Amino acid sequence: MFRGSMPALVTPFRNGEVDLDALKHLVEWHIEEGSTGLVPVGTTGESPTLSHEEHESVVEAVVKAAAGRIPVIAGAGSNNTVEAIRFMRFAEKVGADAALVVTPYYNKPTQRGLIAHFTAVHDCCDLPIIIYNIPPRSVVDMTPATMGQLAKLPRIVGVKDATGKLERVSQQRSACGADFIQLSGEDATALGFNAHGGVGCISVTANVAPRLCAEFQQATLAGDYAKALEYQDRLMPLHEAIFVEPGLVGAKYGLSRLGLCTEEVRSPLTGLEDSTKSAIDDAMRHAGLIN
Repeated sequence: MFRGSMPALVTPFRNGEVDLDALKHLVEWHIEEGSTGLVPVGTTGESPTLSHEEHESVVEAVVKAAAGRIPVIAGAGSNNTVEAIRFMRFAEKVGADAALVVTPYYNKPTQRGLIAHFTAVHDCCDLPIIIYNIPPRSVVDMTPATMGQLAKLPRIVGVKDATGKLERVSQQRSACGADFIQLSGEDATALGFNAHGGVGCISVTANVAPRLCAEFQQATLAGDYAKALEYQDRLMPLHEAIFVEPGLVGAKYGLSRLGLCTEEVRSPLTGLEDSTKSAIDDAMRHAGLIN
C-alpha cells in the first residue's frame, strides 16, 4: 500500500495563514501527476511552526481532498509522547491511512526510551505507523536492533529512513523482515536505497517534480535501473539545489515558479538567497520543468 513516490507536502501560506485552497489544489495536482501517496505536516510541512489546530486542519484537508484515491500518511510525531498520541488519534478520526512518527527530537532518549515512546503511540489507536528516523534533525538514531523490536508490534509497518546510510536497508531487512516497508527519506540516495530493498521515497523533490519522481520510482520498482538512472540524471541537480538552503524553502520556491503556491515560510526560516533561486531555476530547466 505504501510504495512509490510520496511527496512530503509543503504547507502553503498566504499572508501568514495556512492557505487551505492552495493545499487542496496541490493534492489534486499530485494525484494527476502520479504520486502514490501524500505525507502532510512532516518537517517539510513546517510542523514545528504550526499550531496544533493548524496541524490538524491540514491533515483533515488533505484526507478529504485525497478522498481515498491515494493513501495519506499523516505527520503525527512529537518529542512529547502525550502530544504524539493526540495527533495519532486525530489522524485516525479523520480517516488518514497511516501516521509518520519521528524519533523524539531534542530529548535524546535512549533506545529503551524509543521503544517506550513508540509502544505508547502504537497502543493508543489502530492506525499503522511509519517510523521516521532522521538523526541529523532529531539527534537520536534508532538502531536496526531497536527497529526490529518495534517491528514485532502489529501496526508498526515501516520506516522512513533519512540516515543516508544505504547499508541500513539491508540491516533493517535482517532485523525487521523483508516485508517491513522501507521508504527513503533522502532524495539523492533513493536510487541506491531501492536497489538495497527499499520500495519508495517520502520525497521533498516530489513537491516540485511529482511526475518525474513517480516515474523514477516506477522504474526502480520494476527493476529497470538503466531507466531509473536516466531519471536520476535529470533530477540530481534539483535534489541538490532544493537543499542548498532548508529543503522546504527550496520546494516552496519551486512551486511558486510553477504558480502553485507562494514562497512564504514562517520564521525562523527565511526566503531564499537570489543565488539559490538561480540554482533551482537552472535545475528545473535541466529537468524540463520550466523553460
